[in-house]
Amino acid sequence: MAEIKIAKVEQRQTKIRNVPVAVTPEGFWCCPSPVAFQKTLKSHSSLTKHKQSSPPQPPKPEKKPSSTTIRSVIASDETQQNLGDSDTVHSIAVPATVQERPQRQKVETLPRKVAIEFGEPGSSDAKVILVGKQGFCVKLSVHKKVLVDHSCFFAKKLAEKDSVFACLEIESCEDAEIYVETIGLMYCKDMKQRLMKQNVSRVLRVLKVAELLGFSSCIQSCLDYLEAVPWVGEEEEEKVISSILRLKTEGVGVTPVLKRVASSAVDPPKETLSRIIELVLRSKEEKSRREMKSIVLKLLREQNGANVADNFNETIYSSCQNCLDSVLSLFKQASEGEKPETDTKQIAVEADNLTWLLDVLAERQAAEEFSITWANQKELALLHEKLPLMSRYHISRVTSRLFIGIGRGELLPSKDTRLLLLTTWLQPLFNDYNWLQHGCRSFDGKLVEEGIGRTILTLPLEDQQSILLSWLGSFLNGGDGCPNLQRAFEVWWRRSFIRPYSDRQANGSCQTDSTSKE
Repeated sequence: MAEIKIAKVEQRQTKIRNVPVAVTPEGFWCCPSPVAFQKTLKSHSSLTKHKQSSPPQPPKPEKKPSSTTIRSVIASDETQQNLGDSDTVHSIAVPATVQERPQRQKVETLPRKVAIEFGEPGSSDAKVILVGKQGFCVKLSVHKKVLVDHSCFFAKKLAEKDSVFACLEIESCEDAEIYVETIGLMYCKDMKQRLMKQNVSRVLRVLKVAELLGFSSCIQSCLDYLEAVPWVGEEEEEKVISSILRLKTEGVGVTPVLKRVASSAVDPPKETLSRIIELVLRSKEEKSRREMKSIVLKLLREQNGANVADNFNETIYSSCQNCLDSVLSLFKQASEGEKPETDTKQIAVEADNLTWLLDVLAERQAAEEFSITWANQKELALLHEKLPLMSRYHISRVTSRLFIGIGRGELLPSKDTRLLLLTTWLQPLFNDYNWLQHGCRSFDGKLVEEGIGRTILTLPLEDQQSILLSWLGSFLNGGDGCPNLQRAFEVWWRRSFIRPYSDRQANGSCQTDSTSKE
């Protein structure tokens, strides 16, 4: 049985509090249920509020203990005693297994002090008093040698004490529970095993107190724990990194922990991103390829250009050119009748790759050059007419995405590029539109129609008229199989026939002349 010494209290009402305590063979005080200690702290904070309002109740008869858990009764001092004098003590033996049903106590009997003794009973030669908020304090009976060997803080404070029995007080202690546990770790031979039972949040609290006490071996054990344990979620990762970066203790190895989130040994960003893009584009598994495209695009969108190499765009355009060369080769093979089924599947894959790369460039506001390249693909547009609809229609998704981007303002190509894009690829898009509506799950007809209309309306009025009259013939013959550009047609009509700009300009000049004459 282990013994815990309890100081004698005054003759008036004795204050008793049940606190879970276990004294290990190493002399380490451990709290199997930290919540119990927290409840003790909280109960004292509510003492003032309920002291007057709660009427006294007669004491209830004590119940006999039974054997399932380890519990000990610790008496608290009502008055501050002279710690240097010899106190009269009563020794209470703690049986191996004791169970005591907790009793409802009066608010007046809640403890203001908790006394804890480390090591062999009666062998302590120093006391540490932790003074918490609202006067709550914990009195620790400890050993000078243990404190001096493990803590720079205690070594400095004890060097200033001349008495044989030293007493140190730590005021404004915000986390008394962790102070007790950290001091207890000074008596523990294997801190790693002890920390393994804790979670990351609690170890960070121990790390903070260990730094304040200058407990370097505990700091290193906490860092070893944090380096090995998984961090769950971004919030916990941020807490760990911020706590590590705040460490000011010299001689402790924080680098192994930080290497989890930063390292100078990895490949340059451009090479790494290029490798990722290449792996995604060349994937043979459709579902995995689609999922990874979505993830990479989302991550690039979150970065919004930060920490991404400026020359990364060169890598994207290099991949675009490879895809374009592959599409052109596949179109030539399909037009010659070689492996039609294989060519159709591969054309669909390459078209999807081009659309995704265009999404990446649009997110990085670097898609203007792609629009120029696509508008000049005249050979591909001529081959497009020779292929069956089922083989070619996927390539019109690229054209649709460009029109959407221009309509949203994601890319701002020149007037000549816009006109060339419409001249080269608008009619092929009209021809494939019905298949796009029914064959592509991700195709949004309304969005595409809005993008085409807005792109047309950015051109000079004469070009608007030419393109919209050509559309009108296709729409009247094709119906729902052709994009509905009625809104753009109405805007063009108003610009052309309902008070044209030339008339407004003339009216404005007339008004100016009349004003000057007056």
